[in-house]
Amino acid sequence: MRTEVHEKAVQQEPVNLEHTEVMERDPYAGKRDIAYKVTQAIYLIFGVTVGLVAIRFILRVLGASPNADFAGLIYNITAALVQPFVGLFGITEADGAVFEPQSIVAMIVYALVGWLIGRLALILWGETRTARVRTTTHEKTSLDG
Repeated sequence: MRTEVHEKAVQQEPVNLEHTEVMERDPYAGKRDIAYKVTQAIYLIFGVTVGLVAIRFILRVLGASPNADFAGLIYNITAALVQPFVGLFGITEADGAVFEPQSIVAMIVYALVGWLIGRLALILWGETRTARVRTTTHEKTSLDG
């Protein structure tokens, strides 16, 4: 029995790998995001305040009894909010329904104050600048066989 072995020389070419990664970012984006979130929080707080006073106004106009749990809760929460405006106008009452113009004034004032504070927050903490910072990473790898 005869066994033959054949060998063949194989020459491998070196393998070159290249990888380029380019990243762009705005260094001011984080500050803009924070100012935006602060402004939205301010708008939320004042929006809830105006909403509660609006509910009070509607309940009073429709003559909701302060003895009802929900109406009593709203009246108690909003009493301090409307108090600075009590006495500006007379109150019109008919069949248990009360027209409170001071509630309307309170809604307008709180909406304006909330908007002004929100704008002030953007002026103080907002960032109007924008930039692009580009980072390029280039890797070249050579694998010899």
